[in-house]
Amino acid sequence: MIIRLCYGRRVQTSLKLVACALTALFYFGFLFRESMNAFEQNKDKAEAAAVAVGLIQPPGKGEIKIKRFLKESLANRTNKRIKNIPTSSSSVSYVSSSSTLNPVYEYSEEIHSATENDLRQRRQHLQQICEKYNLYSFYPPMPKEFFISPGHNLVWCNVFKAASSTWMYYFNILGGYDPKYLQKVETPPIELARQRFPRPYLQDLLDSLPSSLSFLFARDPFERIVSGYRNKLEGGKNSYYKWLANRIIKRFRKQPMSAVRPKGPTFNEFVQYLIEQHANQKVYNEHWAPIYNFCTPCSINFTIIGKVETFNRDSEYIIRQAGLESLLLGKLPKSALKRIGNLSKGAKTYNSLEKYFSEIKRSTLDQLIDIYKLDFELFDYNYTKYYDYVIPDEVETEIPLLSATLGPRNEQSSHH
Repeated sequence: MIIRLCYGRRVQTSLKLVACALTALFYFGFLFRESMNAFEQNKDKAEAAAVAVGLIQPPGKGEIKIKRFLKESLANRTNKRIKNIPTSSSSVSYVSSSSTLNPVYEYSEEIHSATENDLRQRRQHLQQICEKYNLYSFYPPMPKEFFISPGHNLVWCNVFKAASSTWMYYFNILGGYDPKYLQKVETPPIELARQRFPRPYLQDLLDSLPSSLSFLFARDPFERIVSGYRNKLEGGKNSYYKWLANRIIKRFRKQPMSAVRPKGPTFNEFVQYLIEQHANQKVYNEHWAPIYNFCTPCSINFTIIGKVETFNRDSEYIIRQAGLESLLLGKLPKSALKRIGNLSKGAKTYNSLEKYFSEIKRSTLDQLIDIYKLDFELFDYNYTKYYDYVIPDEVETEIPLLSATLGPRNEQSSHH
């Protein structure tokens, strides 16, 4: 009797254990299935966003070549450890243009359609130029300045002096910083952002691109270098740029300037520095490095090519496609909104460009165009207007030192 009772209890215990195991197995199977469904839905929506701007199409010969190059280069680096960026469990999927989550700006189907049409044309134009010069094999991806947010499926190449401060602010919000803290803290925004979004390795970038919305913002190349010059060298306070300014002056200043003591190198001296650095195949500072060699748009199939001239519209499109309205729309401080408005309207650019370029000769402009011509072509900007500003080569006159007397402009720096 006792033996039967013990045996019965053992059977009951075994049955309970089996039932618990089956329940656990069923539960984890259910979770796995839901996770896979969520992944597939997110992937489908990412592809839908890519199709909207003409991203998905059969790869060209150049793209196949660069993929082979990347595989070979990665195989040669097997002894190096690839850093993994932690992913978030709360992935945000893409949403359609009809989203009503916290709408702030006026947005309509007409604006959405016009935006997608512009973005599609920009991508097609860029791909045509990449094919024209066979740029796929010349400029492999450089992940250093990319920001990857796995939890939000965003990949951004930070083009300095192209409204980069705004998206740096956005990424800091995505990184979990409170907006009030961001407006008070003295730490440079890029340092805060890199604490949450470390510089990725090449494999991190390649792994993130297929399921992410990737983008960059372009700007007229000469507006970029003028902006970088004014902000960093024309009376700049950063110790590194003070050192660089003195180096440029010592190398390129041909005459003493006793009447006016400049706060930095003249624009003409800065341009001579750029030309010499390019001739010597030196790496450019990120604030005036050409985008084609910096974000390598011919090697990275960016979903969206934004422009400073349409910054508000393009940024909102990105935010809505990423489903981040409640996180980002309406979160910029008024000072940033005013600065973006000025950039988009070109309020300050025309007059200052003419003043700065009136310091250089036509032959110097030709050399500068050679450096940035690919950026002009890739992003469909026109450089012919600058010939109206420069000094004709046949005019033998002393180049006016305008930039020595203009002083620094009140332009927000990326603190990098």
